[in-house]
Amino acid sequence: MALGRRKQLSKVQRKNYPVRQSRIDLITAGPDLFEKLFLDIKHAKKHIHILFYIVKNDKISGEFLSLLKKKAEEGVEVRLLLDWVGSLRVKRKLITGLKEAGVRFAFCHVPKLPYLFYSSQSRNHRKITVIDGSIGYLGGYNIGKEYVNLDSKLCPWRDYHLRMTGEGVNDLQSEFLCDWRDASGTDLLRDAAYFPRLPQEGLRHQHIPSEAGYLEETFLAIIRNSRRKIIIGTPYFIPSPALFQELRRALDRGVRLSIIVPSKTDHPLVKEASYPYLRVLLKEGARIYQYMNGFYHAKILLSDDTVCDIGTANFDKRSLYLNHELNCYIYDKAFIQKAEKVLEQDMKDSKLLMLKNISGFNAIRWLREGVAKSVSYFL
Repeated sequence: MALGRRKQLSKVQRKNYPVRQSRIDLITAGPDLFEKLFLDIKHAKKHIHILFYIVKNDKISGEFLSLLKKKAEEGVEVRLLLDWVGSLRVKRKLITGLKEAGVRFAFCHVPKLPYLFYSSQSRNHRKITVIDGSIGYLGGYNIGKEYVNLDSKLCPWRDYHLRMTGEGVNDLQSEFLCDWRDASGTDLLRDAAYFPRLPQEGLRHQHIPSEAGYLEETFLAIIRNSRRKIIIGTPYFIPSPALFQELRRALDRGVRLSIIVPSKTDHPLVKEASYPYLRVLLKEGARIYQYMNGFYHAKILLSDDTVCDIGTANFDKRSLYLNHELNCYIYDKAFIQKAEKVLEQDMKDSKLLMLKNISGFNAIRWLREGVAKSVSYFL
């Protein structure tokens, strides 16, 4: 593991895109997102570039893949990039059908020797869609029935996704094409056809991709600069030691810290992995909300009225150190206030976690916390 990480760090080049201006819509319901996304895909004239971490073998995934096949058959350039581990369930027969229809397809982050274990854990967790170089999508949703509220165990699914038009779409395009180059060997980054001149209007924002630890530095800077309030929404709260201490320092200087996490989970041990951190933060004045109206999968970090981060990264060690992520940092006060209203509604749909609920000796919880701590890097 250590050798694989060292090799990855030796290849990483930090990349921050400039602050841009774009029109950005926040979408918080899966059915709304897929209605808009599928409509934009249907209207595509030139090219469709899509990267997802997860595509499944179910009805909504089938509709998605059929739509891409149809557009390719119409003569639209279609490129579909999927993470190898996340989309392992996609049947090879479906992939063959996509290719026969003219869809350019590739898996990214395929595990490789000699660092097989590390490469199987380092995943492309980004979700990017670019249509005709002028419409972009980024956020927490993947493709599968749970995301449109058709999974009874995780229904309704609460997540945040962004739809964007304007100059920021060029950066989404660049990031997709970087990942496409790395996975397929085809470099299209200098092809002007994929980078139309786009209007500079709307909200000030910045796309920051991350891998191999750079996300931690960005989050630390946001927390250090907070003066009044920090709101974190995440399905998995497993911070690094540095982030945990920075949150404690924020509480100590009077910053109001609120954290929204799910009440129900989609992975074993993630709750128990969070408890040691939440106990300390509760004692020091944080408010922890457990979302009750379905499953909470949103990824957001809001600080004062200065910045709101929405993207693909969770507040956990996997996103911090292992995954490739892409977040959008929005610096528009009106948007931040709108996002805060969404968060306030999510808090109303939650119950406050009390210290007594996760304190005191409980043998089963103690055992699960011990196991969770030992594997927290990979949860």
